Amino acid sequence: MTTNENGLKKQREINSVKKKKQSKGLSSGLVIALSFVVALSIFQFVFGNPDNFIGGNRDNLPLQGNLLGTIYKGGFVIPVIMTMLISVIVLSIERLIAIARCKGKGDLTVFVTTIKEKLAHDDIQGARTLCDQQKGSVAAVINAGLDMYELMLKDNTGLTKEQKAANISEKIDEATALELPMMNQNLPVIATFSNLGTLTGLFGTVLGMIRSFASLGGSGGTDSAALSVGISEALVNTAFGILTGAIAIISYNYFTAKIDNITYAIDEIGFSIVNVFQSRHS
Repeated sequence: MTTNENGLKKQREINSVKKKKQSKGLSSGLVIALSFVVALSIFQFVFGNPDNFIGGNRDNLPLQGNLLGTIYKGGFVIPVIMTMLISVIVLSIERLIAIARCKGKGDLTVFVTTIKEKLAHDDIQGARTLCDQQKGSVAAVINAGLDMYELMLKDNTGLTKEQKAANISEKIDEATALELPMMNQNLPVIATFSNLGTLTGLFGTVLGMIRSFASLGGSGGTDSAALSVGISEALVNTAFGILTGAIAIISYNYFTAKIDNITYAIDEIGFSIVNVFQSRHS
């Protein structure tokens, strides 16, 4: 029993170190801060370039057909939404790279099929070789399961076959739990921006409409310039908010589906490992 416990303890320490190394992904807080700086710079120096406005003055209306000046008239909410939009794009690229690493080098479907064939022939070493070639989270979890598989084969403490199989299954679940945080990192931020981006755009739209109705209610007739600015603010904020929300939703659903495929592959191989042990060993 002491040998098994020492083996399990050593494996947990290795997995813990591995988790710490892998979980150091791109910080969402840093991404948001840098995105705000970039968004504010674009807002001030690109959209707010005096050449985009009549008479070279930002206080005037944008030149006819000048989209950049029109976006600038969207007001202070625009840099906030742009911050979310840039953050979603950067974090999506980061997740694309991270999840590709989790899948490993080869095709995941082929890897699962080949591993199951190796297990069916009780070729544990062959399965390990495939895991070493594949790399990634799936391979790491399967390696952990194979470690426990071999440990249970050498067990002489009187555990029943069902108890040994349960230990293997528990080890696979534990290894999976260590890998999932890395796969899900930054996805909650993307999910939050999917709603927050749209709501912030709606907030900017309301402010623009308030400005429009204020110009209509002014004494001395309608101020067409103020009315135009208010409408621009409303429409531009709506457009940016919808764009941010749409990209965030697509990104979140895409990566969630990818993670589901990875966890399904882990579950499928894990079940095969346990099933092979129960059918071939006592």
